[in-house]
Amino acid sequence: MNRASLEKRPDEVAAMFDDVAPKYDVVNDVLSLGQTRRWRRIVVDAVGAVPGQRVLDLAAGTGTSSEPYADAGIDVVACDFSLGMLKVGKRRRPDIDFVAGDATNLPFEDNSFDASTISFGLRNVNEPKKALAEMLRVTKPGGRLVIAEFSSPVVPVWRTMYTEYLMRALPSIARKVASNPDAYVYLAESIRAWPNQDGLAAWIAETGWQDVAYRNLTGGIVAVHRAVKPGGHPDK
Repeated sequence: MNRASLEKRPDEVAAMFDDVAPKYDVVNDVLSLGQTRRWRRIVVDAVGAVPGQRVLDLAAGTGTSSEPYADAGIDVVACDFSLGMLKVGKRRRPDIDFVAGDATNLPFEDNSFDASTISFGLRNVNEPKKALAEMLRVTKPGGRLVIAEFSSPVVPVWRTMYTEYLMRALPSIARKVASNPDAYVYLAESIRAWPNQDGLAAWIAETGWQDVAYRNLTGGIVAVHRAVKPGGHPDK
């Protein structure tokens, strides 16, 4: 299976996420066996933002990933293309700046953010390299990129078990707890078609980021990639 066979029009993907928005965070917790919250904490630590800095949280959905920044007094912008997700998030956290935007054509000026981050959303973008380039454009020189995405388990036996869970158990669970279980079948298939850790690292470097590195979480089920925009200190 490859990414091309899974590609949907942006409006189709947005509609899919609009459908699942009301229960999205709860379903994610169930399907990840409670690991989602831990993964997100690690992302926040990797971003390393402090009050006075501005963070772009792309594919933020309902803003769950944006909340730790807001709670710490950091200026965070939660950007997503799903109006349904943004509506749910704004209702829950009116203090967070929710902005509708396309990852491949961001509605922000050059060098606007001290850090850009995206968690579990890059693989749902039709042109992920273009999204990486857009995040580079809107990040200040010396600013940070942090990406959390599903990846390839590093232990062969674990990889086989994980694949079986994705394609058999996950859709079955989704049918019981999700409002649109077909959306989770699509998401499972998109994980299988996604490049491994080194493949994503290569994409990041190709788009102009430097000092690319990654850390495996939960045996490589998830990888957190980090990089820096060339050009010096982000405050200059």
